[in-house]
Amino acid sequence: MPKSKRDRAVTLSKIKKKGREHKESIVNSIRDAVEKYNSIYVFSFENMRNLKFKQFREQLKSTSRFFLGSNKVMQVALGRSNSDELRTGLHKVSKLLRGDSGLCLTNMPVEEAQRLFNEYEDYDFARTGSIATETVELKEGPLDQFSHEMEPFLRKQGMPVRLNKGVVELVGDFVVCEEGKPISPEAARILRLMDMKMATFKLHLICRWSPEDFEVYQEGLQGSDIESS
Repeated sequence: MPKSKRDRAVTLSKIKKKGREHKESIVNSIRDAVEKYNSIYVFSFENMRNLKFKQFREQLKSTSRFFLGSNKVMQVALGRSNSDELRTGLHKVSKLLRGDSGLCLTNMPVEEAQRLFNEYEDYDFARTGSIATETVELKEGPLDQFSHEMEPFLRKQGMPVRLNKGVVELVGDFVVCEEGKPISPEAARILRLMDMKMATFKLHLICRWSPEDFEVYQEGLQGSDIESS
């Protein structure tokens, strides 16, 4: 009987080597890009949607290159201090790579880059655990937006429903979600059925570096904080 592939031994050193090579490849790619583009931006994001971000990136591929992933790897590529920074001032950029953030290296004019990032937003369905932006409450009575086939599914989501002459009917008021509170798995499914998009995918510029200057856009991030962090 042939051995299952699951039973084959895997050498951990090979996995570690592959991971190290991948990180080195990213570091080298970032360092190469630094030499090709005029400006470097750090940006943060809310409610990341991979497909939407891919479309945004494709839109700018002729002028820009994006990097997302480990902040530590990106920091290593740019340099974390005066002594190891790739170009003068890049350690300031490195210190602002924290949380949900990424790099955009671009040849776009400053005004155009600012406009594209500031104007960009895309609405999508909220996921489990995200915070509700409003309270959604359904009142007792018929739910004409749902077909009778949906009644068993709605009941499984905790909704007090029944069929009344082939019409889905709510037998009591039901709160789907409350503003400011995390959305449950059941609430996320109900909101999707109701076509309510409560998540907004946004990008925020944190700072811009060029060989000539360095700007911090986000309020509360002062130059002294960057130098001392």
